[in-house]
Amino acid sequence: MKKLGISIILFSIILIVFYNCNTGNENHFQNVENPKAEYVGMNTCKNCHQAVYDSFIKTGMGQSWGLATQQKSAADFSVHKALVYDSIKDFYYKPYWDGDSLTILEYRIKGKDTVHKRIEKVSFIVGSGQHTNSHIINNHGYLTQAPITFYTQKGTWDLAPGFEAGHNSRFDRKIELECISCHNGYPEFVSNSLNKYTNVPLGIDCERCHGPGSLHVEEKLKGILVDTSKEPDYTIVNPRRLTTEQQNNLCQRCHLQGITVLNDDKSFFDFYPSQSLSQTMNTFLPNYSGSDNHMIMASHVERMKMSNCYIASQKMSCITCHNPHISVKSTSIEHFNASCRNCHTTQNQCTESLEIRNQANNNCTSCHMPKNKSIDIPHVAVTDHYIRKRPLSSNDEEVSRFINMICYNNNLVELKTRSRAFIEFYERYEPMPLFLDSAIIYLQQSGIDTSQQFDKDLIRIYFLKSNFKKIIQLAQNTKPQSINDSWTAYRIGESFMKENKILNAIPFLKQATELKKLALDFQYKLAHAYLLSQQLNEAKLIYEFILNEYPKHADANADLGYIYMQIQNFLKAKKIFKICDLPRS
Repeated sequence: MKKLGISIILFSIILIVFYNCNTGNENHFQNVENPKAEYVGMNTCKNCHQAVYDSFIKTGMGQSWGLATQQKSAADFSVHKALVYDSIKDFYYKPYWDGDSLTILEYRIKGKDTVHKRIEKVSFIVGSGQHTNSHIINNHGYLTQAPITFYTQKGTWDLAPGFEAGHNSRFDRKIELECISCHNGYPEFVSNSLNKYTNVPLGIDCERCHGPGSLHVEEKLKGILVDTSKEPDYTIVNPRRLTTEQQNNLCQRCHLQGITVLNDDKSFFDFYPSQSLSQTMNTFLPNYSGSDNHMIMASHVERMKMSNCYIASQKMSCITCHNPHISVKSTSIEHFNASCRNCHTTQNQCTESLEIRNQANNNCTSCHMPKNKSIDIPHVAVTDHYIRKRPLSSNDEEVSRFINMICYNNNLVELKTRSRAFIEFYERYEPMPLFLDSAIIYLQQSGIDTSQQFDKDLIRIYFLKSNFKKIIQLAQNTKPQSINDSWTAYRIGESFMKENKILNAIPFLKQATELKKLALDFQYKLAHAYLLSQQLNEAKLIYEFILNEYPKHADANADLGYIYMQIQNFLKAKKIFKICDLPRS
């Protein structure tokens, strides 16, 4: 019996090892697990993989971010096209080429007079041109988005997504890490800022899908070669050798657009190919009645996972149909049809009439994956990856009633994480009180005493509710120096400011700037608090620091001009006011 027991144990171990080998779980890629692995850039990769590079650089990912050149731009600059008017904020926008520089003119007209004019040079263009070109301003390393976008499918200029309906923030929308980390390769980010970068790559690169390449390059330079047709090369991730779920986790890092909640102590740099995305972040999407036929532009993985093709097989990933190294535009219809036939092998399965099938050139996707309007990006239609029999109908139910918030990359979400998803959704997309109420309930269920406990998520909720008295109450026994989250310190300081308790605000705002010195919004609030409390010299030093970093900061210029008026240096004040002659509304 003893020998039999040992045999059973050994057999079980063999089964486990065999199972792991056949599910890809044995793939421990060194460049993901070794903290010394570094990114080398795709110019290094192309030294050995020139053909793959030449193909990939033409894809949407390879063309996702580039310098603002006439070659890169897909826009129409003809006189009747290149003019956008924001009727709510009363600004005109005129894009044009000044030599080789793409320039945007913002102006305002009163009667027949131009009463305001501001000119900004565009540094980068975001987007491959298949759907849009958006435009990025670089001022001393601080990246912001320009207020106008060219929508290539309709061939029209309009306000950028999110700038419509009175939300035009002009040239001040910050390009923070969440945005740039999906639209581009990883930049060199200044960590104590919100949107400052010392180096910005051009386009999503090889290592976003294959992981850091230094170990791989090091071995090849030593002459250590691996026949990858027979075995994996563990110095670099090959997504083909990942499990289906690992492949989908890799793609949905950027192709599952929604409300992304980072785990504590994680950043947008921390996810590596082959890992579970939930180790770094959780991505939520709201579920509405009627939402089957309404989609977010970059929600491909979510839509695919709604499909019976995925549900029935559980083996379907993005690379089942897509070769990431080849542009969709240059991929034949037959390639995608062949992917369908790999599973749908029975002849004449399609129930559509032969006449209609011939009209569509027997293109499966034209019926089962039609282009659909995006609810978050205007003037754009993208392929709907929700694969289904019934084509879209114009009579389908409109999006109406909120049902719940779904996390698409983690079935075991912590309560605090779910609370943060509701907070993010309220702040960024839909400011309905019920979302903040839901966030409070989930905090309570996680064990937070929401009536008196100091908690950064609770502070954020009450800040969004404009309940500044409650924030002051929660923070009354908290020393500013004990706070290690810059936004929490800022929100407490701003709450004191709103309650006209300026001197109480200063220590918290100062702590926010200690934690993020180059977050210029925090610096401005601190300087303004000093100004209101008549500490002019302290305020002046901070304003000068801000303007040294970002000379076009309109509010800092205006306040500094006021200080020079207070000390009767009118010549200097006049010079500053001339610089900041910009409408701030």
